[in-house]
Amino acid sequence: MAVADYDFHLFDLDGTLVDAEWEYTRTVFDRVGDRLGREFSDREARVLWSGLGGSRGETLRAMGVDPDAFWPAFHAVEDPVARAEATYLHDDAARLLDRVSEVGGPTGLVTHCQEFLADPVLDRLDLGGRFDAVVCCTDETGWKPSPGPIEVAMGELGVDPDRGRGYYVGDGESDVAAAWNAGLDAVHVERVGHDERGRCVLGDRRVNRLDELVDAS
Repeated sequence: MAVADYDFHLFDLDGTLVDAEWEYTRTVFDRVGDRLGREFSDREARVLWSGLGGSRGETLRAMGVDPDAFWPAFHAVEDPVARAEATYLHDDAARLLDRVSEVGGPTGLVTHCQEFLADPVLDRLDLGGRFDAVVCCTDETGWKPSPGPIEVAMGELGVDPDRGRGYYVGDGESDVAAAWNAGLDAVHVERVGHDERGRCVLGDRRVNRLDELVDAS
């Protein structure tokens, strides 16, 4: 598959188009640990940040951490400005987004990253103008793998998978499932490697770099 074969384009944000420097991630988990009275190892921090264990809620419970306590602490310690300054755009993602602009078609972003964190990242990396719709998941939209957030984005874009061909690109199992649940083709980009993830994630297309989709057939 190549992006030129599609009528509309949808993307995840963190771990797909952008990533944060490890120093920032480590600092966040140190601060969360201080609030919860529990230290997080480097491995635990990487697993939770990148969703390597699948559902973060299930991963937290397996670690003996209450998700209802973790998420308020996590969001309380995140600094939007510091996160934006620590976030970078993958070069292969930049190339793919350039190609998407060339071929045209409505383009959207659907992310679990909360609006107060996502907006500064998009502004700093000059990405806001790349997307015709930006949906930050909430309890109202639902959370991936629910198709709800993607369906909200498609509604804002004025597209329908029954009348046009679309895809969603993400780095996690929940991204692939959300795409399929919404009737879209699913692209999985493997940023961390199968060994660290501990499993292979299926998809209609699996890539190690997003620019593999630029001229793919």
